[in-house]
Amino acid sequence: MSDQTLAFLGGGHMGRALIQGLLRSGTRPERIAVGESSQAARAGLARDLGIAASADNARAVAGASVVVLAVKPQEAAALLTALGPVLRTQRPLLLSVAAGLRTRTLEGWCGAGVPVARAMPNRPALLGAGVTALYAPPQVSAAQRAAAERIFRSVGETVWVPEEGHLDLVTALSGSGPAYFFLLAEQMAAAAEGLGLEAPVARRLASATLYGAGQLAHTAEADLSRLKAEIASPGGTTEAALAAFAAADFNGAVARAVGAAARRSRELGVPIQDTP
Repeated sequence: MSDQTLAFLGGGHMGRALIQGLLRSGTRPERIAVGESSQAARAGLARDLGIAASADNARAVAGASVVVLAVKPQEAAALLTALGPVLRTQRPLLLSVAAGLRTRTLEGWCGAGVPVARAMPNRPALLGAGVTALYAPPQVSAAQRAAAERIFRSVGETVWVPEEGHLDLVTALSGSGPAYFFLLAEQMAAAAEGLGLEAPVARRLASATLYGAGQLAHTAEADLSRLKAEIASPGGTTEAALAAFAAADFNGAVARAVGAAARRSRELGVPIQDTP
């Protein structure tokens, strides 16, 4: 990315995580500009990362080949409408991480001729351990797709989905997914505490188990069913626990939870389809 100029609209948690990833991967600070309304956030970016941040969004995007939209969804309409003339003149790739905002909606706010792609990262990107799903309509060029992929590879893994609607499923799986694992670890610790283990010890064991299991699952040869089977010896403690999960319809509960998240993601995209 060192030969391209990038602009971020929004320097909050995700914007900052992406900037840090890009800097680690070799992008020079002078190649990155940020439009950010918060003075404290601007000062932090300059102080901590050496990034020029401005309250003037038009100034931030001037000359950029890629513009990353990293603001709250409810802020996007006014921001992009105001920047429309600049974006239509420069025609950078607009790469949105704003949840629920469809490409058609974003294109309407930007105006004709501005290529738009979407990304759905997850919170582990803050530590460089994220996974991001990307979608781009046919009018986005191969070079622009490659640029989008390089940005998000700086904070973890990337996958492409062929249909925009799949991003709702991605949101339910990997976007919301870390919270599911945190819930399970939280409940494991609470159960152990209820059986007599000291709370700090229970929490530490649950958190470390979550971390270690994730490491095992992330190896190249990992097969989740095989990993589970290797721990669940016949007639042993793990098998007893898994049987209790099955009796409580654990699989059904997970399916319903992921389905609920996917439906909510689709619902959040509906009211904002029309351009202002």
